[in-house]
Amino acid sequence: MRIVVSEFISLDGVVQAPGGPDEDRDGGFAHGGWTHPFFDPEIVGGAFADTVTQADALLYGRRTWQTMAAAWPGRAGDPFADRMNSLPKYVVSDTLKDADLTWENTTRIAAGEALGRIRALRASEGGDLVVMGSPTLVRTLIAEGLVDELRLVVMPVLLGGGKSVFPADGGLRTLELISSVTGPAGAQVVTYRAAARS
Repeated sequence: MRIVVSEFISLDGVVQAPGGPDEDRDGGFAHGGWTHPFFDPEIVGGAFADTVTQADALLYGRRTWQTMAAAWPGRAGDPFADRMNSLPKYVVSDTLKDADLTWENTTRIAAGEALGRIRALRASEGGDLVVMGSPTLVRTLIAEGLVDELRLVVMPVLLGGGKSVFPADGGLRTLELISSVTGPAGAQVVTYRAAARS
């Protein structure tokens, strides 16, 4: 499987709380809902739908999984929601217990076993293992060289601080631009793959 990271991201690299004002106030973040002015159904919505259509499984950190698990099951009957609900899902967490996994087709991965289990998933046959949100997990995956593709929906806004998916470890990582398309409100959907090392 390929590990594909899909993120809504600001120009200054923030991925925090795109959905609503009270979604995630960690660190005093006050800009929840910042993606809404730039979201259009064709370019941005289409990119998100394409990512989920190509997914064979989803991978989350605990907080993002909890947000998704609270939202998607209630939308059953919509084809996109049905796809989200039916896909196999993995959540990395020591906090959640198996009894908490109320979102169908979810498997918990203990944090201490996460890198080994994710490497095994990546080495298995199949399509995309898609990670959405989950900045702490994504930062680790990038640092470990486990991300095959980054699909970023870059919004034309500066948020002044918040959560990032990029490691701050001084490492140089070169990416290859695969595609880029701009929506009518200025959001740019860009896809990068890890460049071959010379």
